[in-house]
Amino acid sequence: MNSSYGRIFRSILLCSLLALFATAQSKDAAKKAPEKAAAAAKKAELVDLNSAPVNELRELPGIGEAYSKKIVDGRPYKGKDELVSKNIVPQATYDKIKDMVIAKQGTASTKKK
Repeated sequence: MNSSYGRIFRSILLCSLLALFATAQSKDAAKKAPEKAAAAAKKAELVDLNSAPVNELRELPGIGEAYSKKIVDGRPYKGKDELVSKNIVPQATYDKIKDMVIAKQGTASTKKK
């Protein structure tokens, strides 16, 4: 009789542990889902160096009035790394904004703002 109770107890314990493990995994997945959505939203909201107005460029960290004007005056850009190679912004400033900007082709504004 004792051995059947022991088996039942072990089975219940094993099921409980598996349920806890499954719950922990689903909570981790639920936590990661908003992070993935935020990353996708950020990517969708990249600032285009070739078309963004001065006021939008100024919202980037380290980019003020002078740098935003230099960015507009240096258009068009083939790649965002040209901000450094064309001496538009220093490397340290570029490092702050490189994940927030993009240089789309064919979007450069001909008007200087």
